Amino acid sequence: MAEKKSFVLRIDSDTMKAIEKWAADEFRSTNGQLEWMIHKSLRDAGRLKPKG
Repeated sequence: MAEKKSFVLRIDSDTMKAIEKWAADEFRSTNGQLEWMIHKSLRDAGRLKPKG
């Protein structure tokens, strides 16, 4: 598993509430939802190196 780095994220409260709701709907933590969203966006944009 890749090393994980932490950082501070400033986000408006309405956006955060929407992410928290989405995470709950998907049975994920808020952090897990944010990681999934970022990973999906990077993959969809072709910004991730292929595994292997």
